[in-house]
Amino acid sequence: MHNSSLKSAITRLLPRVQMPAQYLGGELNSVVKDHRTVRGKLCLAFPDTYGLGMSHHGLQVLYTLMNNDPQWACERAFTPWIDFEKELRDACLPLYSLETFTPLCDFDLVGFSLQYEVCYTNLLTMLDLGGIPLHSADRTLAHPLVVCGGPGAQNPEVLAPFVDVFVIGDGEESLPWLMEKWMSLKEAGRGSRADLIAELVGSTTWAYAPQFYEPEYHADGTVAALNRTRGDVPREIVACTIQQDFDDIPLPTKPVVSFVQTPHDRIAIEIMRGCPWQCRFCQSTVIKRPLRVRSVETIVQAALESYRNTGHSEISLLSLSTSDYPDFEKLVLRMQEVFTPLGVSISLPSLRVNQQLRSLPRLMKGVRKAGLTLAPEVARDDMREQIRKKIKNDDLYEGCRVAFQNGWQKVKLYFLIGLPGERTADLDGIVDMAEHISKIGKEVRGRYAEVTASVSNFVPKPHTPYQWNGMQTREYLQEAGRYLRQRCRNRAVRIKQHDIECSLLEGVLTRGDRRIAPALLEAWKRGCRLDGWRECFQPEIWWQTFADLGIDTTWYSQRLRPMTERLPWDHVNVKKPGREFLEKEQQRSLVQLEVMAEQV
Repeated sequence: MHNSSLKSAITRLLPRVQMPAQYLGGELNSVVKDHRTVRGKLCLAFPDTYGLGMSHHGLQVLYTLMNNDPQWACERAFTPWIDFEKELRDACLPLYSLETFTPLCDFDLVGFSLQYEVCYTNLLTMLDLGGIPLHSADRTLAHPLVVCGGPGAQNPEVLAPFVDVFVIGDGEESLPWLMEKWMSLKEAGRGSRADLIAELVGSTTWAYAPQFYEPEYHADGTVAALNRTRGDVPREIVACTIQQDFDDIPLPTKPVVSFVQTPHDRIAIEIMRGCPWQCRFCQSTVIKRPLRVRSVETIVQAALESYRNTGHSEISLLSLSTSDYPDFEKLVLRMQEVFTPLGVSISLPSLRVNQQLRSLPRLMKGVRKAGLTLAPEVARDDMREQIRKKIKNDDLYEGCRVAFQNGWQKVKLYFLIGLPGERTADLDGIVDMAEHISKIGKEVRGRYAEVTASVSNFVPKPHTPYQWNGMQTREYLQEAGRYLRQRCRNRAVRIKQHDIECSLLEGVLTRGDRRIAPALLEAWKRGCRLDGWRECFQPEIWWQTFADLGIDTTWYSQRLRPMTERLPWDHVNVKKPGREFLEKEQQRSLVQLEVMAEQV
């Protein structure tokens, strides 16, 4: 179907679905190129809804980077909502890019950004709707190269049958190289599709093509080895890391502006990549190393240019821990100097609880003051030593006090439950901390402050010191949630627990191997869609599928693994000091757990 005909057909369908504007493209700053004038076409496919995808800073970064090169046309596609997927299937229409209504199967490369493992079924939906065979083995040179990257690619094995190439590490350097190399190989026209992919990944150290590796298992089901079926592909995958000055990596100063409201409807400026801390539960602090920062003036000028190109009235300063930016006070004052006269506010989405928090509310005169968001993770000092997050309650309480004095009205706290060695006292601490902050609000403002304690169920992630630990059981997490809610007496305090079934599924997909892939495919065939959305998630289908296929999910997600065991993801994201560092941290953790147990 010609692109203009497809656009006409889509337009006729839109009155039947919710929020039709997001399916038409044409947004401010979107880039439309004539395909006849470019060397290659790539589609950035975000495996979730338009609203979440357009709130993802990485998508804007890569979109700008690739479109700045005149030889490439870079376009976007998102997972359609369930009603629109049905309309497309009923009308026998393909999933398409927003810029030119080009079906996904007509691109040279389709790149997925995997932010969350529970979104894996969305990738299958997009491939199938886009006219691309689900299995890599069934594709020909006429099909696009299917590439995946992002945090959800840190254990690529569950998606191994469906993905041609996984990219591990920073996309700013890897994606341009990958596109150039793939197009050169196609243009040369030598060999089969498998030969070209092998030559592609064999030319670098950070690209992984699962089709050239065959897992071998012990009798007990654990991984014995991952054997290469070709000698010209890497034995280990070393993460791609930006080597040049971080200031030289351009920011997206002309981001696409959505027609519909999105969760992060603002300018986003990444001020720092990586984190100076090494919390044991955090995957991001491991996979985003080393720490790299942009200069104050680079940040301010990029924000100013973005404001002129979008008209947004809010700017978000992004990093894993924004208040750990080396020139944080200078940056904030400079941003205020430039943007306060323009009526533009500054938001800080990730603040560390430290002594600086005490002075932050006074410093942030131009910030949006609806709520202060903090992530203490746990509430007791000994458990903080266990997870390696060295913060102090006094700093947290004093920071909240000063925030209330300076106009803040609410506080949101992020906690983890189900951590190794967790005790009833740790659960008590969550409620005590939330209620104490609410009480501070009353002391300052005359009424209890609204405090939300958002509780996540801990999932041990690959490439962290906790990767050998198991998840807690469904029963434990259910009882812990009930205990927190029952113990809370302050009506201004709200306890919110993440969906337990979704967390348990995340544990299986995060920690699984290739033997999980058939269940993923079968659950998708049985109707699993948009599993990260509560209104769409159907856990009963997942658990029945696992049972029907004879898969013991607890063996994957809840089993404590010895450090001598080969893990399904050991061959990717290899860094120095790498596994040795993780093993030492795990051993230190075990020693601390013994001390904690003796003190109970």
